[in-house]
Amino acid sequence: MITELKDTTTSKISKQLVTMRREGGAVALSRVLTLLVITRAGFEEAAIDAASLASREHPCRIVVIVKGAVTGDTRLDAEIRLGGDAGAAEVIVLRTFGPDAHVDESLVSGLLLPDAPIVAWWPHGVPKDAANTPLGKIAHRRITDSGAEKDPRKALFSLAKSYKAGDTDLAWTRLTLWRAQLASVLDQLDPGSLTSVTVTGAVDSPSTVLLAAWLRLCLQIPVTLASSPEGTGVRSVRFAREEGDVELSRPPGDVAELYQPGQKAQLISLPQRPVSDCLSEEMRRLDPDEVFGEVVREGLKRTNLRSIRASER
Repeated sequence: MITELKDTTTSKISKQLVTMRREGGAVALSRVLTLLVITRAGFEEAAIDAASLASREHPCRIVVIVKGAVTGDTRLDAEIRLGGDAGAAEVIVLRTFGPDAHVDESLVSGLLLPDAPIVAWWPHGVPKDAANTPLGKIAHRRITDSGAEKDPRKALFSLAKSYKAGDTDLAWTRLTLWRAQLASVLDQLDPGSLTSVTVTGAVDSPSTVLLAAWLRLCLQIPVTLASSPEGTGVRSVRFAREEGDVELSRPPGDVAELYQPGQKAQLISLPQRPVSDCLSEEMRRLDPDEVFGEVVREGLKRTNLRSIRASER
């Protein structure tokens, strides 16, 4: 069920939502949080699709704020999606127009679920200081995606400068499977035998930088980045040891290979995670991610960001 409201107000939207819910027999009692999605015109449908998929695990109300043209008359258009058109969520799309349209708490306050946590997600456009944006101030968690930016690494370091407890980035969430596998590998190795680490990944991948920073913090040994072509993400991690190197490598595809001296290569499932999976993971926890905070505040400073070509290793 989809209803469009032109030149409306949040009060009218809220009343229409109650009417639609009553007529459709839907209830809001099972919604566990409000997800605020702050995006740009032309990108909203991809964000809605990802949020709707994530809502299957976390039933929620999704409020999408789309900043439109700042010229012309100031107005607010809305679209309400319930039932099959919204997955396990209630989706409210707000489109602002005009020079006096402000994206702040007053725009969404009447649409927030009462006594429920608020998660803010910027799928496109990492704010300079997410925690101090009007919507970031009211959110319990703030999710950005530096990987979607024109200059992902620059966006990542900008995020590190303004980091506040409750901030996270999907570039970090994409590493969950990598970190789990590497932790398993490290459990089998003597930490004192490791001399250095080389992380190979795409030159445009903030996940590669975060993985290197995490390993630097964990192991306290030199970590170097080796560049692979753009768009390939993290490709491999090699631990240098006198008794023979150990390497976890993922060629194109979803299967990685673990190489250890004197053993056959071990195949490990290591798929690239879709945005919906990463978003769902972040919605699962509402407390600050202390490990991510330490990595962006301390790990990035200690990592050797001198990139070398993979062929030069």
